[in-house]
Amino acid sequence: MTAVHVPGNPIIEAGRLVSTSPATGAEAGRLPIATDADVRQAVDTARAAGEWWAGLGFTGRRARLLRWRALLAKRIEQLAELVHVEGGKPVADAIVEIVTAIEHIDWAARNAGRVLGPRRVRSRLILAEFSANLEYQPYGVVGVIGPWNYPVFTPIGSVAYALAAGNAVVLKPSEYTPAVGQWLVDSFAEVVPEHPVFTAVHGLGDVGAALCRSGVNKLAFTGSTATARKVMAACAETLTPVLIEGGGKDAMIVDSDADLDAAAEACVWGGMTNAGQTCIGIERVYAVEPVFDAFVDRVVARAGRLTVGAEGADIGPITMPGQVDVIRRHIEAAVSSGGRAVLGGPGAVQPPYVHPTVLVDVPEESAAVREETFGPTLTISRVRDADEAVARANALSYGLGGSVFGRRRAVAIARRLRSGMTSVNSTLTFAGMSTLPFGGVGDSGFGRIHGEDGLREFARSKAITRRRARSLLPSMTFERTPADVARLVKAIKVMYGR
Repeated sequence: MTAVHVPGNPIIEAGRLVSTSPATGAEAGRLPIATDADVRQAVDTARAAGEWWAGLGFTGRRARLLRWRALLAKRIEQLAELVHVEGGKPVADAIVEIVTAIEHIDWAARNAGRVLGPRRVRSRLILAEFSANLEYQPYGVVGVIGPWNYPVFTPIGSVAYALAAGNAVVLKPSEYTPAVGQWLVDSFAEVVPEHPVFTAVHGLGDVGAALCRSGVNKLAFTGSTATARKVMAACAETLTPVLIEGGGKDAMIVDSDADLDAAAEACVWGGMTNAGQTCIGIERVYAVEPVFDAFVDRVVARAGRLTVGAEGADIGPITMPGQVDVIRRHIEAAVSSGGRAVLGGPGAVQPPYVHPTVLVDVPEESAAVREETFGPTLTISRVRDADEAVARANALSYGLGGSVFGRRRAVAIARRLRSGMTSVNSTLTFAGMSTLPFGGVGDSGFGRIHGEDGLREFARSKAITRRRARSLLPSMTFERTPADVARLVKAIKVMYGR
């Protein structure tokens, strides 16, 4: 009996990975599957190329990265169409994704020298005879395992910063969007043709595992929390440092003095853009009692106007066919446990599409509240006050992003959320802010991309001291005398004993 291919699921055919559109089943790309030996060879080749790349210095790398940025800007429509075909994302959303990625390339290229370049650090009095210097050196080869939901923006959040820091990069794109990953690699090779500084290896999870064990000097992973644990275990075998962005179940809090129209608009965008397939997407909302009903009405009105379909719609197909079952299970569990669908519901799941669904009165122990759904669904819960909202938002092990809408207390509430990032009176905006670090806590991972922290994530600090005078209080020598030690004790008591 011949297996029936489900559109969107990758096909392995004659040693090649074939990606297909989740909407139409049309072929989007065909890439060679890498063996373990291929992966090791790619890393070895990248290591040699990385020495040349590091030798260019910040100025040389900046010029080439800015040329790459310009090429992406010129071909933005071409890349957006590929993202649309391969992953099903609406073209307009794909353009927004690419624009954000371009912004990050630009910032990383322009700021790497300032953030990572050699600098003097002030000495302390106890070692005043030494100068102190700090610089950041590249790791060598950085492996990046990218996701399918944002196949341009998310990998570039690691790739651009790693390259700007002086590393070579080997990318393992998701098997659901390999053509997009290869497009990025090929476009970079056009502006940096001298050496294979940025390359890709393709395949299923075993290729990602091979990359973990290939000898890369650091690995950046974005994906589910369950897979993140496997990545860490594989990297632990060789003490390879990792950067992890795991799953999320981000919450929005709507306080009593919030602008409800603005909150509803941002909630629908934050929860349903990219068909809800966003790691920092809003999945849970906690609205205080006085504004709950009015807020829900506004969300339902806006979400109900969204269109669903393959071309020209607000919401496209679910990229990974298997995720449809997860979304269906969460909606059914919410309803069967006493929740109500005020928009959509179980009937909203029409593979490969899921129509907008808004659920209320869902128990906190429901899978729809506690597990990552990754679909165009929202649970909105009524809470007594902001304190209860914060307690519920922080009750899960995830801690990626979040949102707060309000006026007088909004920033104070945002600080109390256990998350790596929070937007006040907006949603998702921290992702596009190239000057800010991006990352989570708890089951959402650790480490940071973007901003100055993102640049430092892909470089190792190097401290250098240099003697510049004779020691007045010699201590780190066997030539010290009892009198030297006595003077040292006296100095310490004067300096620190008060």
